[in-house]
Amino acid sequence: MNTPTYRDRREAARLLTERGLKTSWKTLQKLATVGGGPEYQIFGNRAVYTDQALDAYVAGKISAPRRSTSEAA
Repeated sequence: MNTPTYRDRREAARLLTERGLKTSWKTLQKLATVGGGPEYQIFGNRAVYTDQALDAYVAGKISAPRRSTSEAA
């Protein structure tokens, strides 16, 4: 059984940015309020994200590869 790694908002934003998807912790905070962000859990009074949840978020937001701007979205 793989034990998940939990990351706070700053660590989650840093991971996404290191992967080339510039994201701030404030953006993750806002998305937790309005919706549309990665799945998170609460530990004490802090939101934490798993790598699996961050990967699923990216997979749901990123488009398929394209060769031209004229290709359908």
